[in-house]
Amino acid sequence: MAGIAPDRESVSPQLRRRVKFVRRVDQVRGIPEEELRKLEKVAKQYVFRANDYYLELIDWSDPQDPIRQLIIPRLEELSDWGRLDASNEAAVTVGPGVQHKYRDTVLLLCTEVCGAYCRYCFRKRLFMDDNEETTNDLSAGLAYIAAHPEVTNVLLTGGDPLIMSTRKLRDIFEGLRAIPHVRIIRIGTKMPAFNPFRILQDRELQDLFREHSRPGKRIYLMAHFDHPRELTPEARAGLARYIACGAICVNQCPLIQGVNDDPGVLAELYRTLSWCGCQPYYLFQGRPTAGNEPYEVPIVRGWEIYQEALSRVSGLAARPRFVMSHATGKIEIAGVDERHIYLRYHRAKDPADYGRMIVCRRDDQAYWYDQLERAEGGWAEPRAESSKGGRHGRHQPAGRARRAGRQHRGAVADQRHTCEQTTRCDCSPTPD
Repeated sequence: MAGIAPDRESVSPQLRRRVKFVRRVDQVRGIPEEELRKLEKVAKQYVFRANDYYLELIDWSDPQDPIRQLIIPRLEELSDWGRLDASNEAAVTVGPGVQHKYRDTVLLLCTEVCGAYCRYCFRKRLFMDDNEETTNDLSAGLAYIAAHPEVTNVLLTGGDPLIMSTRKLRDIFEGLRAIPHVRIIRIGTKMPAFNPFRILQDRELQDLFREHSRPGKRIYLMAHFDHPRELTPEARAGLARYIACGAICVNQCPLIQGVNDDPGVLAELYRTLSWCGCQPYYLFQGRPTAGNEPYEVPIVRGWEIYQEALSRVSGLAARPRFVMSHATGKIEIAGVDERHIYLRYHRAKDPADYGRMIVCRRDDQAYWYDQLERAEGGWAEPRAESSKGGRHGRHQPAGRARRAGRQHRGAVADQRHTCEQTTRCDCSPTPD
């Protein structure tokens, strides 16, 4: 799985290319006709989109090729599992396309389109016909940010902001730079992997970064490389161009079964990114999103992969945190031993939970916080809180058998009792 695609080493990083989008899975060459018929059903449920540049990275002779796993639909996505808004983002939505979960950071969902669609996307609901979470009019979002001086960071996301025109990006950048307390603009994007020519060929975009990423008020490019084969000569040249234009580049990616759930692959990814000046930032535990069952990796196995990968790289490449983006905050997986899983709130929706430690019983099958049982004598649990949508119990993937009578965590640290409900429960902390 590891290694830069050899057939791309000879391609000039400066090659000008206009990528061609592929919007139907039956337009992809290399998929047998019989398999295509099955995958079209999946693509109707969870939309497919790619481009010719990225599809060329696939080794079609290998059914388990990691780039293929990342971008081509799989029949297993149709299993009755998970939910579309697995981290309850609806509860932190304060206006059209505006989320405010952590005190100093606001998210602006400014587009529902990406350069291509990762099969494991946790926001695939945005690509569905009834989506109303994104907005093209960011005036209300800008007004909200201007009215909240505690907000120093704004994350442009969606969708992928770099799919938008440079003119539209200029409008957004200028609107944010007119707000004095906004110091950092973050751009959550996989375009450096999907289409590195976006920056290489657009001098206006390069000038835009130079103009708006300066000392004291930076643009952070939150890149999304999942596998070292994505770091082609063109992609590396693209990262170099973003950096030359003043952007600070970091990388965040989930742990994905069949793509990077191998310590050698993850180590090579981190090592190469550090050489490119794009420092690893977060490794995410996959959210229990509808359609994502074939891509999930259990927490304990993920921790072992993560630790082994870090042991193979330099200190500069070993800086990412392994976290879950849970409804209550970013929960760092801080350790695993024979009996326990140790968790810590790296970021918390409720500021009182920041830094709080939680000790849970080890469960090698669990893939999400809500499946874990707190250990006896463990540190205090986060307190329950109300949300707009009421108090919700622990999420369990739909269609998966639950064990009635399971013990739930109480709202008070030592409160434990048995709940007979199997879907929602007011005895456990709300996930938001």
